[in-house]
Amino acid sequence: MVETTGGEPDDGTAEVLDRPMPDGVRRRVVQIVSDGFGGLTVSELPAQLRQYARFAPNRRAKFAGNAMAAALETDPLFRQRIAEKLREAQPELVGALDSGAPPPAADPLDVAAAAYVVRPAGWVKLVTAAGEEALRADAERADEESRAELDRLRAELAEARGQTRAETERLRTELESARKEAESLHRKLRGALSDVKRGEAALRKLQAETEGAKAESQAQVSAAESESRRLKARLSEAEAALEATRKAAREGRSVEDMRVRLLLDTVLEAAQGLRRELALPPVSVRPAETVEAVEPGRMTPKDIATRALSENDPAILDQLLALPQAHLVVDGYNVTKTGYPQMPLEKQRLRLLGQLSQLAAQTGAEVTCVFDGAELAAPVLLAPPRGVRVLFSKPGVTADELIRQLVRAEPPGRPVIVASTDREVADGIAKAGARPVASAVLLKRFSRG
Repeated sequence: MVETTGGEPDDGTAEVLDRPMPDGVRRRVVQIVSDGFGGLTVSELPAQLRQYARFAPNRRAKFAGNAMAAALETDPLFRQRIAEKLREAQPELVGALDSGAPPPAADPLDVAAAAYVVRPAGWVKLVTAAGEEALRADAERADEESRAELDRLRAELAEARGQTRAETERLRTELESARKEAESLHRKLRGALSDVKRGEAALRKLQAETEGAKAESQAQVSAAESESRRLKARLSEAEAALEATRKAAREGRSVEDMRVRLLLDTVLEAAQGLRRELALPPVSVRPAETVEAVEPGRMTPKDIATRALSENDPAILDQLLALPQAHLVVDGYNVTKTGYPQMPLEKQRLRLLGQLSQLAAQTGAEVTCVFDGAELAAPVLLAPPRGVRVLFSKPGVTADELIRQLVRAEPPGRPVIVASTDREVADGIAKAGARPVASAVLLKRFSRG
C-alpha cells in the first residue's frame, strides 16, 4: 500500500465529508448496505442492526435506513464488510473507482454511493460532485417544468382573451336588444299609467256612492237589529218563565231543592263507594301504623304511578261513568261527524242514540245527547231510546251553548262528563267543573262493546 508524506495510507480513509450527504447519494448508500446486509452473519453485524437481520431488503431499507447509515459511518469494520460485498456484486464499478477513473456512462449517484462505501482516494470529491450534479439536474428539471407551465399558462391566457372578446361582443348585442325592449316597455307603461289614473278616478267616484249607500243600509240594519234584540230578550224572558213554571208544576218542588237532593245523593253514594273500595276493618288503628313507610311486598308510589291511564284509553271513560250519580253529556254531531261523517244526519243520530242506549244500560249513568237544531230542515219526529235524554238546541242557540247550560245547571260536586272534540266546548265546561272527554274515546268505547 502506498504511504503519504504524512505517514498515513493514501487510500482515502483519512478524508472527511465536510457537508451533508446529498439525499440521492444517501438513498443509494442505504440500498447498498441493505443489499449486502443479507450476506453477513449476525455476529458480523453491529449490535444495533442485529434486530433487522431477518427483514427483507426493501423492508430493511425502509425501517433501518437511519441505523444502517449511522453504523456505516461509525463502524469501519462494518463498512469494510459492506465494501467487500459491493466488490463482489459490482466488480467493474469498484475496480474503476480503485483505479481512479470511474466509468463516464455510470449514474453519478451510483458512483458517489459506491465511493462513499469503498472510500478510494478522492471519494469526497465524487460524493460532492454527485450532489452538485443531482442539484443541477433537479434545477434543469424544475426549469423545464416552469417553462412548460409558462407555455401552458400563455396558451390559456390567449384562449381566455379570445373567449372574453366573444363574450363581450355577445353582451353588447344583448345589451342593445335589452335597451330597445326597455324603451318599448316604457312606452307601454306610460299608456298603462294613464289608464290606471282614469280607472282610479272612476273608482273613487264609485266608492263615494257605495259609502253613502252603505251608511244608509247600516243605519237601517242597526235599527232592525235593535228591535230584534229587544224582541228576543222579551221572548227569552217569557220562555224562561214558562219553563220554570212547567218544571215546578211537574216536579212539585223547587229547582234548588232538586239540586240539593241530587248533590246529597251524590255525596252519600260516593261515601258508600269509598267505604266499599277501601274495605276498612272495624278495628282501631295503632299510632305506629300511621307513619308513612314502605313495607316488604307493598306497592311504592312509583308502582302506583304506572297504573295511570292515557287520555285516549276508553277505560278512563268507564272509570268516570262508574262514579256515583255520573252524568254523561254528548255533543251529538261532533261525535257522529268524527266517527261516521259519510252517513246522512238522520242515520247518524239513530246510530249514535242506539250506542248510547247500550252504554246507559251497561253503566247505569244518566246520559243526555245534544244536537244542533240549526242542522234541521224540519222538526224531528224521534222517540228517544231507553235511558237517553235527547235535546235539540232552539233557533239562535247553538248546541255548544246548550251543553254549557246543562253543565251549569248541575250542582257543584256532581261528576259531569262531556264527550266533545270542540276545544271551545272543552275549555268552557272544564271551567264550570265538568270533565271533558274526546269524541274518539267515546267511539272507541262503543267499538269495544
